[in-house]
Amino acid sequence: MKRRWPYSIWLGLAVVLAAPVLYLTVLVPNPATRAMPWPSLLLFAVGVALLLHGLLRAWRAPQVYRGKVVAAIALASGLAVTGFFCWGLFYAARQVPDSLGAPRVGQLAPDFTLPDQDGRPVSLAQLLASPHASNGAMLVFYRGGW
Repeated sequence: MKRRWPYSIWLGLAVVLAAPVLYLTVLVPNPATRAMPWPSLLLFAVGVALLLHGLLRAWRAPQVYRGKVVAAIALASGLAVTGFFCWGLFYAARQVPDSLGAPRVGQLAPDFTLPDQDGRPVSLAQLLASPHASNGAMLVFYRGGW
C-alpha cells in the first residue's frame, strides 16, 4: 500500500502564509480595519490547527501517511511566522517614540479654531468660555490616517 501525504499539512501551511498577506493587502490599507487584526489571527489559528492535525496524522499512522519530518518542519515554520506576526503587531508596532512637540497631560493647549459638525468655526477659548465647560475641555489626539 502506498503511503499518502496528509493534505492538512499543505493546507495549513498555505493558510498560515496567507494570513499576513491578507492583513497587509486587505486590512492595513483600509483605515477602518487597520486596527482589527482578528481575521488574520483567526487564519493563523486555523492554519496552525491544520498543521498540528497533519503532524499528528503523520506520527500516529505512519503506515498510512508519510511526512513526519515535513510536518514537523511545517509546524515549526507556521509557529515561527505566527509568532513573528504577533510580535510585530502587539509589541513592535507600539514602540513609537514620544513626540517632542506633543502637549503633555495637564499642559495648557494653545488656542486653535476648527470647524464643528455644522461647519461653523469654533475656537478652544470659545469652548472654555461657555457655561457648559466649567471644568475645561478634553482634547483627544488620534494618530494615523482617516
